[in-house]
Amino acid sequence: MRIALVSGDGLPTSGLLTVFRNVLETGRALGLVDGSVPTDLGYAWRPDKEGYYPAGGPRPAHSPWMEMTRRQPRDGLDVAARADRLLEVRDGVAAWDGLDAAARAETARRTEALAAPFEAYFTEWLEEHRPDWVFALNMTLSDGVPATAGLHAAAEAFYADRPGGVVFWDHDLFGSCAIHDPGTGARLYPYEPHELTPLPRAGEHTRWVVISDGLAKEAAGYPTDAVPEVLTNVLPRVPEGPLEERHVEFARQQRLDEGRPLLLDPVRVFQVKGVDVAVRLLAGMRDAALAAGDPVPYLLVFGGLDEDPRYAREVVALSERLGVAADVRFLDGVPLSSFRAEDGSWRLDEVDLLRLAAARAGGVVFTPGVPDVETMGLGPALAAVAGMPCAVTEYDVFEPVYGAGFGCVRMGTGDAEVRTGATEFGAVLRRYRTGDAALREELAANRREMEARFPEEPWRRFWRELAAGATSTPERR
Repeated sequence: MRIALVSGDGLPTSGLLTVFRNVLETGRALGLVDGSVPTDLGYAWRPDKEGYYPAGGPRPAHSPWMEMTRRQPRDGLDVAARADRLLEVRDGVAAWDGLDAAARAETARRTEALAAPFEAYFTEWLEEHRPDWVFALNMTLSDGVPATAGLHAAAEAFYADRPGGVVFWDHDLFGSCAIHDPGTGARLYPYEPHELTPLPRAGEHTRWVVISDGLAKEAAGYPTDAVPEVLTNVLPRVPEGPLEERHVEFARQQRLDEGRPLLLDPVRVFQVKGVDVAVRLLAGMRDAALAAGDPVPYLLVFGGLDEDPRYAREVVALSERLGVAADVRFLDGVPLSSFRAEDGSWRLDEVDLLRLAAARAGGVVFTPGVPDVETMGLGPALAAVAGMPCAVTEYDVFEPVYGAGFGCVRMGTGDAEVRTGATEFGAVLRRYRTGDAALREELAANRREMEARFPEEPWRRFWRELAAGATSTPERR
C-alpha cells in the first residue's frame, strides 16, 4: 500500500509523528506498506506556530521514511494576510457559543473563503501522490478548520471511484483538550464540535481511530454517524546491550559527565507540558543529591525553545534562578530517526535517548502542568519499556491509562509537593543505580503491564483491514 500522512500539529517534532513511526513499522513488518510516506505537516495552516508557518522552519523532520511536501494554497493572499485570516477563523470557531448571529455569519463566510483554496491544495496533493490511505493526525481538532474542510472535500472526490480513503487518527478531541491562549486566556478549542467543525462521517472511504476509551466516549456525543474505534498507541522497542559509538559521541558533545544520571523529559517546550515543573523537580533533586553525596542528574528536554518563545524564556530564566541551568539540555526537537548533522553532531531519536539514559542509571520525568489536557501521556510508558523509573505529576487520565498499580513517584505541582517528589525520586534513582532487587521487579512489572496495555496485535489487524480495502496498482502511483 501507498500511505500518505497529514498532521494538524504544524510541527516536525510532534509526539504524534513518533507514534506514527511505531505504527508504520508495524505495517512494514507485515509487508503491507511500501515506499516512502508523502507527508504534509500542516505548516501552511498553523500560523500560531510562528517558527514553521508557512513552509517549515530550520529544523528538519529527519526520517528515512518521510517524503516531505510543502505546498501553499493559491488564494491570492500574502503570507501575513493569510495568517491573520486563519487566526480570525480559529478564534471565531473557538468562541462560537458566545458569538451573535452576525459574528457567526462572518466566521462562516471567512471559513468558506479559505476552505476552497485548501480543497484545491489537497486535490493536487492527492493527485500527485495517489495514496491508498491517508492518515490524518489530529485533524478533527479545530486548529485549521478551512484545511480540514478542504481535506474532507478533496478526499471525497478523489476516493469516489477508487478503493482506499482517509484514516482520521485523533490523539486529542475538543472537550479534553483544554488549552488556553497564554496572552488572552481564551480557550483555543470549543468544548464540543459545531456546524463549522468538520467531523469524520461513516463510509467505506473513512476510518476513524482514537487512542483511548475516554476519547471514544467523548466522540460518542458528537453529531456524526461515524463511530471511532479505539487503537491504543504502539510503543517503541528499546534494544538492550552495550551502547554504540553514536551514544558515546552524543554524550560527549552534550557535555554529559560520566557517572551522572540522565533524566529524560519527553515533551515539547509548551505551556501545558510542564517543563517548568520538571526544572523545579531537578532543582530539588540537585539539592537532595548534594546533601546525600549522590551524583546530580542532568535533565534532557526533548523540545526546542522556538515553539512557544514566551514560555521558553520563562523556563530558561527559572533554570538560571534555581541554579540548574548548567544541568539542563534542550534537545531542540528530538528527530524521528537518529542522524549525524552537517556540523558533525549527533541528533539522537527517542529510542537512542532511552538507551543512553538507561545505561546512565537515569529515568523519565513526565510533569504535565495542568491535569486536564493529556489524553494519555506516554512518558511513563517510555520509562517502562526502557526498564527505568519515572516521576509523574498527577493528571486526570493517568490511572485509566496506566492503572493504580503502576510503579512510579507521583506528586502534585505545588512547590512543597515537588520538593517531596524530588527527595523520593532521588532515593529511587539511588536504588536503581545500586541494583535494588525490589525496584528491579517493580520496573519489570511495569514493562509487562505496558506490553498488555499497549498491544501491537490490534494495529496488525487494522493494517490487514486497510490492505483488504485498497488495491494499489502501478497506474495509481
